[in-house]
Amino acid sequence: MYAISIGDAELGPLEPWQAEEFLANIDRGREFVGQHISLADRVTDLASSRAFLQSYADKAATDTGRIFGIRSGGTLVGGVLFRTMDVEQGVAEAGCWLEPAASGRGLVTRAARVIIDWAIEERGIHRVEWRVASANEASIAVARRLGMQRDGVLREFNLYRGKRQDVEVWSVLAPEWRARQSAAE
Repeated sequence: MYAISIGDAELGPLEPWQAEEFLANIDRGREFVGQHISLADRVTDLASSRAFLQSYADKAATDTGRIFGIRSGGTLVGGVLFRTMDVEQGVAEAGCWLEPAASGRGLVTRAARVIIDWAIEERGIHRVEWRVASANEASIAVARRLGMQRDGVLREFNLYRGKRQDVEVWSVLAPEWRARQSAAE
């Protein structure tokens, strides 16, 4: 397996054979992750962990999504993914999760930069979206750090644990991304 350095951590693909490690990561962050996203409710045992990772292996095989793990000190502490990826239309939706012990270190921002750059430069994606519950301030801060713009709010869009959530849509377009990358160099 390959890994890319993202400072004091590494980013690499997650595959179905890593289901046990993935489940342990979710177990450590279940309450924290589950505040805003359904991943904590979807990955509850080894079978559901394997099935979740297999769904992303299938997406990778059809070029419609990807999942990557963030490892710190050799331990899986979170990840970033493309929930959806439509290469023909040039649109992808990125997302993330992170266990609480790894929060506040910029890991998600650095990892998301890597996958967004890959999607734009290697796969020709024109628009990368970041959809986030309005109450998820940490994830909104990541979108801002990535240079995304808030497109709007889908009011009461998502039914999560019996309550309706507003979902904010943030995005960055390929020309904006490239201009930011050039300015950073």
